[in-house]
Amino acid sequence: MNSPFPKSSSAAGEGKIIARLQPDGVSGLETITYQYPLKLISPSKPAEDKSVLVFLLSYGGGLVGGDQVNLSIQVHPQAKLTIVTQGHTKVFTSTKTDIVTRQTMRAQVASGGALCLLPDPVQPFAGSVYEQTQIFELAKDASLCLLDWVTQGRSARGEDWSFVRWLGRNEVWTLPGGDDSGARLLVRDSLLLDSAQAHPQMKTLRESMHAIGIMGTLILRGPLMKSLGEFFLAEFTALPRIGARDWRSEDAKKAEVIEGLSTAETWRRDRLKMEKESGLLWSAALVRGCVVVKFGAPEVEAGRTWIGSMLVQEGSIGEIFGDHALLCVR
Repeated sequence: MNSPFPKSSSAAGEGKIIARLQPDGVSGLETITYQYPLKLISPSKPAEDKSVLVFLLSYGGGLVGGDQVNLSIQVHPQAKLTIVTQGHTKVFTSTKTDIVTRQTMRAQVASGGALCLLPDPVQPFAGSVYEQTQIFELAKDASLCLLDWVTQGRSARGEDWSFVRWLGRNEVWTLPGGDDSGARLLVRDSLLLDSAQAHPQMKTLRESMHAIGIMGTLILRGPLMKSLGEFFLAEFTALPRIGARDWRSEDAKKAEVIEGLSTAETWRRDRLKMEKESGLLWSAALVRGCVVVKFGAPEVEAGRTWIGSMLVQEGSIGEIFGDHALLCVR
């Protein structure tokens, strides 16, 4: 018997988010759709109106081997969209190495629009095979804040980069406009962690990671991210360099502390101490108008504490998108 209903055009794992500026000047959702295993939730009564908030989730708390997720995002002119998660994106074990779990995100941000993506880190379980592709197409005056990070796995269960393969790729493009002949690639950041392609002198992926438990990349682009990008570049420039040495006596150093430092100087001193004690390493660079920050730490919480303190100290993420944008990094 033929069904009287039309065939569904939706596919498993497909999702779409469209954010638009409403007549009252507040960003809202024009469209939010999703299919299993993807799940999207937006509070019906947002606590803040600086940006519209969407939680990116998956049924069952993670992605099962072979799951395919494809998310499309559109941010219309002057609208602001924030995407967060409610915990680690868990990637469960694949039964075979050729069964790949994939997530693909493609986002377009129109003129004056802004997208903030500050999720919890991806947590690949032992034996998992995962590939992630995120492509962002921005108008020349659109803004993007993207955090992409991955952990060693479930350290409480002894996992230490015990997965089969983790592949992540982020691309940032400018959309054609005006006299432009076409889109222009600004940043292509790729990371491949493959247990079968370890360094010849380090026979396991775990050894090649040198006790790092979390790795992250922060990409900033656009006028609304200008202040934050300059902040990271300035703080990186102020880091102690190899070979630098403070020749003052201990009494002179103590006297400087007693005389009193500004709030920013005190914060920087405490942060540098935390970075040293926790073993956190980081760098920042300006790449074709994008600020790209790389960081790594032995412990997940050290990485979360560091990136959260940097974003809170500078302050523009909370001012532009609202405090809810910082839920996953506090």
